[in-house]
Amino acid sequence: MAEIKVTDLTFAYEGTAEDVLEQITFHIDTDWKLGLIGRNGKGKTTLLKLLMGEYEYQGSIVTSTHFDYFPYEVKAEELSKSADELMEGWKPQVESWQVLIQMNEVGMDAEFLYRPFGTLSHGERTRIMLAVLFAGENEFLLIDEPTNHLDAKAREIVKKYLASKKGFILVSHDRDLLDAVCDHMLVMNRETIEVQAGNFSSWWENKERNDRNAIAENEKHMKEIGKLRAAADRSSRWAEKSENSKIGFDPLKEPERNISTRSYIGAKTKKMQARVKSYEKRMDREIEEKEGLLQDVERVVNLKLEPMQYHKEVLIHARDLALRYEGAEDPVFTGLRFQVKRGDRVVLAGPNGCGKSSIIRAILQKAGAGADLEDPVRDSKGQDKNESRAHLLTEGTLEVGSGLIVSYVNQDTSHLAGTLRNYCEKRGLRESLFLAILRQLDFDREQFAKPMEDFSEGQKKKVLLAASLITPAHLYIWDEPLNYIDVFSRMQIEKLILDFRPTMLLVEHDVRFREKVATEVVTPAGGLTE
Repeated sequence: MAEIKVTDLTFAYEGTAEDVLEQITFHIDTDWKLGLIGRNGKGKTTLLKLLMGEYEYQGSIVTSTHFDYFPYEVKAEELSKSADELMEGWKPQVESWQVLIQMNEVGMDAEFLYRPFGTLSHGERTRIMLAVLFAGENEFLLIDEPTNHLDAKAREIVKKYLASKKGFILVSHDRDLLDAVCDHMLVMNRETIEVQAGNFSSWWENKERNDRNAIAENEKHMKEIGKLRAAADRSSRWAEKSENSKIGFDPLKEPERNISTRSYIGAKTKKMQARVKSYEKRMDREIEEKEGLLQDVERVVNLKLEPMQYHKEVLIHARDLALRYEGAEDPVFTGLRFQVKRGDRVVLAGPNGCGKSSIIRAILQKAGAGADLEDPVRDSKGQDKNESRAHLLTEGTLEVGSGLIVSYVNQDTSHLAGTLRNYCEKRGLRESLFLAILRQLDFDREQFAKPMEDFSEGQKKKVLLAASLITPAHLYIWDEPLNYIDVFSRMQIEKLILDFRPTMLLVEHDVRFREKVATEVVTPAGGLTE
């Protein structure tokens, strides 16, 4: 077991005025299974890159261990190569037999190591990369969001695999994964960074208790400051009035006073002024003790949504539905039956490639939301289904309500470019309201001036969600909306859905989210499952 000591670490990207990380200090052991969480844009991936030595920084990182990072980079021109060929660049010191041992643990046949990498699904690519990552020895591993775009089965495999390992930092927003895998948490709070033993749930329980205590302590200080300020104000006014009464009195009206009383009044005034100074010193102490109490408190702002009420109970009805892309021999699926009624929150589940995004595309086409399809729709291998502009053919019944207004969030963010103002103009959004929602989703104002290409993936996804939230609609269709979204914003969105109960059709693999919000779960292979 070795230590990693990070001291006063400060980093800013070239050309930017603000620091991404500012004087952060923490110590961790290389035997730990460490979960790293924080708001989108707080610098989690940047921290991993700094540990890898990719950027220059101020402060110090002291350790005797070597690092390796997931995911490995694969360029477009390398997709025709096999993982066996690619790993020579990923991890040159590792041999194929070592990787094959890990592939067995992650539930993959040896043949996958020799297939063209571009033919593998997201889940297959992730599992092979993890097998290569853990095939080395005496390394501390940096794992950056391994479950994005993975279906439930692949997530479960990755979860069990990581739970059997140790010696890594895992960046993830998946609460189920963090609870199952981690024995320590490294948390990037709003102003500080902390290390705590336990998994996500134990940390969150402590976090909620500490936040409540901090808020209560802050309120106590505020009340005391208010009392001291009122007392100081009374004493100050009395002293001023008393001082003014030393001269200028009328002997006929105030016969008991004479010139000799001036010294008495002056002494009393001086005493009262000393009392005012004492109140002010106590106020300063109270204010000093109050400072920092709320710096890390998570105030999750309640989001608002104004769903439109559709005039019929049933918005979507599928019966014996089959989908097939024009030119393809086999259908994506057959025999699907489900309904979406007013107030339903239907989650499409099942393995990647089973047709969830195809269902969404078919519904959008029927609803006349063709413009939404200009954004890419990815298949299980990450390829753009719109690339060939293949027409989606339906067999059986797919009825979509007449005049249905749909608000759509695509799973892909690669089309986002330019300024937020231009995005609002293109989408016909009220800029002030749009920016207000982004602020509630924890965007800094400084972020508004940046091009969207410079946003983190989580911030890009929040742009799509904010646009959807301010678009009144009968039906909200969200395709993997939580990929890259931080834990706190996930809870925010859960509460929004439960408070306003919009009619929704979702694809989402986050187990906790699905358990909280879904009224029904549908799998293309077999229709209604819950």
